[in-house]
Amino acid sequence: MHPAVFTDLDGSLLDHHTYSFANARPALERIREQGIPLVFITSKTRPEVEMLQTAMGIREPFIVENGAAIFFPDQYRGWRIDTGLRQPPYTVIQLGASYPEIRGFVQRVKPGFNIHGFGDLSAEDIERLTGLSPKQAGLAKQREFTEPFLMEDDARIIDLQRAAEASGLKVTRGGRFYHLMGSRQDKGIALRRTVLVFLQNTHQRLLTIGLGDSANDLGMLESVDIPILIPHPDGSYEKLDLPNIKRARRPGSSGWSETILDVLKTFEVRAS
Repeated sequence: MHPAVFTDLDGSLLDHHTYSFANARPALERIREQGIPLVFITSKTRPEVEMLQTAMGIREPFIVENGAAIFFPDQYRGWRIDTGLRQPPYTVIQLGASYPEIRGFVQRVKPGFNIHGFGDLSAEDIERLTGLSPKQAGLAKQREFTEPFLMEDDARIIDLQRAAEASGLKVTRGGRFYHLMGSRQDKGIALRRTVLVFLQNTHQRLLTIGLGDSANDLGMLESVDIPILIPHPDGSYEKLDLPNIKRARRPGSSGWSETILDVLKTFEVRAS
């Protein structure tokens, strides 16, 4: 088996408040040295992920907007990727709804639920709410499949979820925002689809390692061989019912790096 790492970004590989990955550099270097696939599974947009991959020197498949689509870069162009569509420089498997469909629902329900999606906010609003830089906030607005939103009356979220389900959509809760998306997408579904593509083309089973910090990561963590839960900045852990879950000792990029190095060291000992 060959290891592969699937990771959430905000609050996991990236520190919650600063979005820095500086403390993850030791594990990132080990991953690079060993040729281990590092697949981002995130609520972020394609442009946001592209900027992060460039900063980290990574060119691997990635999953955007909570499992809405899988992007395989051109180095995988010779692979068999069923249902994949060419969108140079990628082959893309789309699992989620289109952004116009999502925005249409937001416009229909906005008067009754008083929700504010990224499509209603300026880049300056997003910058203020998230702590992102102006450039990052602009990239976060470039949605293709999902809509993060705020809701003034959280007590009505169940009613909104029912309305979304009636329209073939669903609502999940992330670290800072609710997320509106297609009902057939999920981080776990996208992960399993990615693993299948690797298996079909390499004929080698992957030892999958998954890292996340919130309930939004449950589908991903349920789908990997080694699930790792990153603590929140205050040291608390999300309440997830996974009996085999491994808990990182520290939050953010430092806990991410420390735990990855521990797991890879254990794997190397077993393989030797």
